[in-house]
Amino acid sequence: MTALTLIRHGETDWNRDRRIQGSTDIPLNDTGRAQARATAQVLSERLDGGAPVTIVSSDLARARETAEIIAAELGLAAPRTYAGLRERAYGEAEGVGIDEFRTRWGDWYTAEVPGAEPWSDLRTRAITALGSVVRDHRRATAPAAASLIVVSHGALIREVMRHATAGALPLEGERLANGATHDFVYERDHLRLVTYAGLVT
Repeated sequence: MTALTLIRHGETDWNRDRRIQGSTDIPLNDTGRAQARATAQVLSERLDGGAPVTIVSSDLARARETAEIIAAELGLAAPRTYAGLRERAYGEAEGVGIDEFRTRWGDWYTAEVPGAEPWSDLRTRAITALGSVVRDHRRATAPAAASLIVVSHGALIREVMRHATAGALPLEGERLANGATHDFVYERDHLRLVTYAGLVT
């Protein structure tokens, strides 16, 4: 069994301005860096000080820097990056504001955006990547009961939650805040959601 915490990266200027990022590599802003430090403080109060902890992230700068800040604050080894943990690619919608998106393509989850990664492909990629991360983590920490922290992106984390809850969570109208933590258990290739932080938009 692996205790797994998924964290959405800290804020970027595009998050602040409500613009769609996707695979566009936008760095953290100062608010995002502060969120990463605050998340590290939350984790320091929850983690078992005697157990090994591994931290990994998407290879996009906003997730990687969030993980690096958390690792530095907690005294962990530098995070390993995985391209499979990247945000959903939004095709022609990247850089577009939320209101413009709705005007041009309609509902967020049913919109047909040219060049966007299909939701089903995102979920498959996310679950496959997490499987690889967990296997690498177990090889590096066995036989200890170690914790795994994964810093990724909002849409990817939502799809992991939907997979783990058969579509029950997150609830309609909720968003996953920058820096928020969501806890899972990964056991025998099965994911179970333990806690999540959803905010009403």
